[in-house]
Amino acid sequence: MSAPERDWAAFVTNTEDGKAHMDLAVDGITCAACMYEIERGLQKLDGVEKARVNLSSHRLSVDWDEAKTNPSPIVDLLRRLGYKAYPFDPAQVKLRGDAIGKEILRSLAVSGFAAMNIMLLSISVWSGNASDIDHETRAFFHWISALIALPTVAYSGRIFFRSAYTAIRTHRLNMDVPITIGVLLATTLSLWQTIQEAKHAYFDSAVMLLFFLLVGRYFDHLMRRKTRSFAENLATLKAESAAKILQDGNTQEVPLSKLAVGDRVLVKAGERISVDGRICNGESEVDQSLVTGETLLQAVRLGDLVYAGTMNTYGVLEIEVTAAAKGTLLDEVNKLLETAMEGRSSYVQIADRASQLYAPVVHAAALLTLIGWIMLGMAWQPALVIAISVLIITCPCALGLAIPAVQVVASGLFFNERVLLNAGDAIERLASVDTIVFDKTGTLTLPEASLSESHGLSTEDLILAGRLALSSSHPLSQAIARATGAQQVLVDVKELAGRGVEAQIDGNIVRLGAPSFCDVSDEQLAHAKQTHPDASFVAFQLEDKPAQLLPVGQFLREGAVETIKELQTAGYQLEILSGDHTGAVEHVADRLQVSAWQAGLKPQDKIDHIEVLKAKGRKVLMVGDGLNDAPSLAAATVSISPVSAVHVSQAAADAVFLGDSLAPVQSALKISRKARWVMNQNLAISVIYNVLAVPFAVLGFVTPLVAALAMSGSSIIVTLNAVRLRMIAGKATPITPEA
Repeated sequence: MSAPERDWAAFVTNTEDGKAHMDLAVDGITCAACMYEIERGLQKLDGVEKARVNLSSHRLSVDWDEAKTNPSPIVDLLRRLGYKAYPFDPAQVKLRGDAIGKEILRSLAVSGFAAMNIMLLSISVWSGNASDIDHETRAFFHWISALIALPTVAYSGRIFFRSAYTAIRTHRLNMDVPITIGVLLATTLSLWQTIQEAKHAYFDSAVMLLFFLLVGRYFDHLMRRKTRSFAENLATLKAESAAKILQDGNTQEVPLSKLAVGDRVLVKAGERISVDGRICNGESEVDQSLVTGETLLQAVRLGDLVYAGTMNTYGVLEIEVTAAAKGTLLDEVNKLLETAMEGRSSYVQIADRASQLYAPVVHAAALLTLIGWIMLGMAWQPALVIAISVLIITCPCALGLAIPAVQVVASGLFFNERVLLNAGDAIERLASVDTIVFDKTGTLTLPEASLSESHGLSTEDLILAGRLALSSSHPLSQAIARATGAQQVLVDVKELAGRGVEAQIDGNIVRLGAPSFCDVSDEQLAHAKQTHPDASFVAFQLEDKPAQLLPVGQFLREGAVETIKELQTAGYQLEILSGDHTGAVEHVADRLQVSAWQAGLKPQDKIDHIEVLKAKGRKVLMVGDGLNDAPSLAAATVSISPVSAVHVSQAAADAVFLGDSLAPVQSALKISRKARWVMNQNLAISVIYNVLAVPFAVLGFVTPLVAALAMSGSSIIVTLNAVRLRMIAGKATPITPEA
């Protein structure tokens, strides 16, 4: 039944040039092949200009020409391909993802419990066949195994059966097809053997196969679930309402959707600005660090532009709206982030690439074996047993565990080095890196402003400044209060908005605030800026003594100099891309001896530069923390954020490192290279195993029982090899980027 256009019209975004856009959540996407199939199929539709699938979130973005098509053919094509589409809603996507995870976990538990019990029965039959088990007891054990296996296969195998059915119905193959055929044939043959009271049954093979594959499938699901929705995190920065100034001068809280260009809104001190606009009354200082990366508070006054998501620090502002619910800088960052994440989702994992040829080869080998033995005069039943042996022995169990097993071990090693993974394939992408791009603010520097150790104040004056700072809500004053550990507030403190605070102590006036508030000369301020170009300055003045300037800023992370030097020695190409002002970026670049740097960049500028690097064949690691870094984190080959990063950036990044040190970035690169080396070894083991085992199975020398044991053995080998990563990861081998 065709999906009526009216069902989807509400979810379509139209533009003035006759183009339309729609975001859909698509069920049934399991691998990169599904993604390619959807994108290729939709782009063949007349009028569809672009179709992009995000493999992590299962989000499909489609752009088309309204004059040529509408949403109905798009949804109908997805249905014919075997995929079910819904309007994209991050909350609903999360709920469906959680439901899938619970289904996999329940199936895993059932198959594991059943496998243990069937194996106990099988061991009894095997030992009995070699000794003196009687006919009735063996048949009884086989029937008990059947009673356990049949509902287990039906319940735990439905995840693979659904996928295989969809693939076959749409005339394609995936790795779930040979799994389904092997499991169903082994179960059916075992049931037939049990009815015939034969000596062997192979229920253990079918159930163990399901158990091993579900282990890998569940781990993959866990890694995907860690990629949290950036759309939900953006809501923490984007207000839903604003205080609209009415014609009579009163204010009314209204939703952003009710604001029009030209309306005026009121923003009080300490509030986050909810709209883009121009100041029409008042002055203040605005914290733009989350949006632009600028560390210094930006003084704003009549006529200056301000943006949604920034923080008003002390003054009351009246803002004339230029963009509210849509079209703000936050919305632009969101769109850039979505586009970048969709582009990154095109990465094909090692296991996906290895499996592209696997399914047709396995099917062909089993089918040719069956046909060949029948042509040679063998009865269909023993020929089918040999064909099933081929399917079982070539089962992708080892291949399915080759990568997840290493990911499990590597995740533990990453955790020991204070790195948390958000994406399972991040290990493979980290291993390919040859270029590292750092943001400055909050990444190379500490996330919070702090007082420089070279402040020049005596201990007594420093304590006094800290107590005075406790009375101010200004971010720079708060940094001084934290640095001094002050806890007792001075009495009778006066705060002058936009200037500073002052108090009387033993008849002496003490001040803390703006340099002009404490009569600091321009020459003294200029000299201080030369010494600390990346700092803001708070002046401290006691009575008639000359004022002293306290440099406050975001200074280099612990170990930043050493880490950068070691990465350069290892051969990585390093760059700094920052939205901060030129002086601050140049100072940090000089200290770290990084020659390639750019300052004052907008989010789109960072993405453009990363795309230029990628076009040159570079594999780019982006390390950043701010909202303005989120799109470039998603656009890079792989990305890492500090734990202090805004939630949006953490969601866009592939990994998060803990603590104030930059050293975990280097550790992550080192572990990832060794992990990929072990992954490749495991894939090689799987291939060699099949090359050696398949001829024996085809020639009829391997029974399904021996095939199951061989399959289990190969899985154990790749798992043990993955565990070996713990031993080799600690060896001090140098990390070098790939040529």
